Amino acid sequence: MSVKLLIADDEDVIRRGVTKYIQLHTDRFDKIYEAENGQQAIELMLRYQPDIMLLDVQMPLKSGLDVMKEAERAGLTPIVIILSGYDEFKYAQQAIRYGAKDYLLKPTRGADILKCLNQLADQYLEKESQEAETDVTQSNQLIKRAEEYIAEHYMENITLNGLAATIGISSGYLSALFPQTLQCGFVDYLNQVRIERACCYLEQNYFKTYEIAYRVGFKDEKYFSKVFKKIKGMTPREYRGMKKWEDE
Repeated sequence: MSVKLLIADDEDVIRRGVTKYIQLHTDRFDKIYEAENGQQAIELMLRYQPDIMLLDVQMPLKSGLDVMKEAERAGLTPIVIILSGYDEFKYAQQAIRYGAKDYLLKPTRGADILKCLNQLADQYLEKESQEAETDVTQSNQLIKRAEEYIAEHYMENITLNGLAATIGISSGYLSALFPQTLQCGFVDYLNQVRIERACCYLEQNYFKTYEIAYRVGFKDEKYFSKVFKKIKGMTPREYRGMKKWEDE
């Protein structure tokens, strides 16, 4: 996991110097974007959606505060560090009220800027990792509910839309969860469950093939046989014969 950084400062020496220093001393930032004025910072922010922004307070066209306001309007929540001169401290205070995590007074050493950026980057990465773990847990819980429902109702006419409504999520989200967690799609998983139940019936040797097909949720015996062969590598009749031979 990596972090995208936007550096906005109208002083070329500072902006380029900070970028170079960061590139030489850390690998946390895989993308670094540079803006020489506030308007360009806004355009880059909207286009690339950086995770962290290092903003000068006073810049041509738009100020650092303007950039933060535009981020809020766009629904973006990057971590912000403000660079300000001593006489611009009141602007830094405003930036803090707008949600900036920290501010640095100019002139600032590259090492101090990097230390601050690294700390915030680590916090960002930790938060992302925790959110990813939470997403995985929630996904597993949803799939478990889907599996339990299919196990109880496999013989019925189960559809993706119906199952999603039962669980309380969208069909698109449920459709994506199956390959992510079970390495197969909804239909393939449902067919696997049905065929495993069909195998139990075939081993008991009580019902005819077409009866088994209907009992496990298939409406057509030929389609049942086709799916069975695809999953088991043999026809239902061959499977029944093999199991009968094994039992003798």
